[in-house]
Formats: sequence, C-alpha cells, structure tokens
Amino acid sequence: MREVRRRPRGEALAAYGFIAPNVALLGLFVLVPLVGAFVVSLQRTDGFGDGEFVGLANYGRLVTDPVFWRALATTAGFTVVVTAASMALGLAMAVLLNSVLPARGLFRSVLILPMAVSGVATALIGVLVFDQNNGILDKLLGAVGLPEVNWQSEPVPAFATIVLVTIWWRTGFNMLIYLAGLQGIGPDLHEAARLDGANGWQRFRNVTLPLLGPSSYFLVVLNVIYSFQVFDIVFVLTGGGPQGATNVLVTYAYDTGFVTRDQGYAAAIGMVLLLLAVVFAVVQWRASRTRDLVE
Repeated sequence: MREVRRRPRGEALAAYGFIAPNVALLGLFVLVPLVGAFVVSLQRTDGFGDGEFVGLANYGRLVTDPVFWRALATTAGFTVVVTAASMALGLAMAVLLNSVLPARGLFRSVLILPMAVSGVATALIGVLVFDQNNGILDKLLGAVGLPEVNWQSEPVPAFATIVLVTIWWRTGFNMLIYLAGLQGIGPDLHEAARLDGANGWQRFRNVTLPLLGPSSYFLVVLNVIYSFQVFDIVFVLTGGGPQGATNVLVTYAYDTGFVTRDQGYAAAIGMVLLLLAVVFAVVQWRASRTRDLVE
C-alpha cells in the first residue's frame, strides 16, 4: 500500500518538474509585464522618472475620449470582417483541397506560404500591391482603362487594404485547421447520409459543419484575439490614417505611449484591450460548453 501511495506522489512531482520551466517563463515574460502595465496605467508618466499616481483617472479619460471610441469601433469592424471572411475562405479552400483535386499538395503549399511570412513582411507585400503611387494594382487598373484608387488617401479604400491583406495572411492558417478537422471525419457518416438520400449540400450542412464545431470554435477565438491585437499590418500599410480611419486600439495605444509620451494612458488602453479579449474568450468558452452539454 505504501508503494502504491508513493507512486502517484512521485508521478505528480515529476509532472510539476516538467511544467515548472514553462510556468516560470510564463510568469516572467507574461504575468510580470501585465502587472507592470497595470501599475503604469494607474499613473501619469512619460516613461522617464517616477510617475504620479492618479488612480483610475486614466480609465475615466477613456469614457470621454472620442478617438478611443472610434478606434474601438474600427477594431470591432475589422475583427468582424476579417474573422468572417478568412474563416469562410479557409473552410471553402479546405473543402476543395480535401476532395479529389489535381496538384493538391501544390495548392496547399501556396495557401500555407503566407503563414511563414511575418506580419511586417506581409504588410510590405501589401504596400507593393496597394501603393497609390507605384502600386501594382493601380497600374493594372490603369492598363485596362479603369480609374485608379487612392488607397492611402481615402478612408474606405485604406480600410479595405488592411482587411484584404489580413484576410490573405490568415486564410491559409484557417484552411489548415479546417483541413485537419475534415480529415478527422469518418467517411462512413457521409456514406450513411448519402444512403438516406441527402444531397451534397445537405451532407455538408448537417454532417460536415456540426462536426467542424470544435475547429470553428478554436478559429473564432484565435482570429478574434488576433484581430483585437493587430498592429504591424496597419502600422506599415496606413499608419492609422487617413484621418484616423484605420486607427485601431493597438496603433492608438502606440501613438499615445511613444509619440505623445502619455504612457499611463496608453497602458490603460492596453488593459481595456486585454479585458475585452479575456471576456470574449470566456463567453465563447461558456457558450461552447453549454452547447456541448445540451447536445
């Protein structure tokens, strides 16, 4: 009996030993900076010298700051469009590449290739395409007799550029996750539905989509949190302009913290962004858990 009791205790100690380095790194590089950012958000400081403690004054400023609310609305719109479009395209590409298609390996490699490129490099590729002075797209439009578009000077085209480049960047990742989910679905389920008289669309809607629920949940959470935190593509492509039309929460926090040097207020914006991401993840988790219990 003593030997039986010692064994679970030893296994538990071994498990704690294996996860200890990860926990230590998580605490050092995630939790400590978060606590530091929260402390800074309670101060009025330019990053040099000791800050002045102001309590929740920085958070109070957010309520009456029109630039913050506009950046929040832009972030929300960007998140909805990018998440929906990139997931829909990723699902469509996964279904296509999961079928009998010539050169499937080549198409998969081409779609996954943007995942190997950093956000800054992706944005620089977007500049080559959408630059209103020397961009490839405007030259193609002019060559076929269509009017050129002021991609960086007008709000709607500028917003469209960051959306299109981000969708191109994220679609391959979404496709990869959906493709893994599709390959985990047994062919016997589709065969049974086919024997029951279900056509292709009915099998996709009633068999494939429900079984891809875990993949969709994972991708929604990941895409939304990424979209909340988007910075590099916006910063390189538009810099938040024109006239703040593409200014998202992270670019606003960057400008506030490193241009105007109001780092306490910038830290407060970051804390609000973190809170929004956590609340969304918790709501999604509870909704998914409730749905699984009902089913």
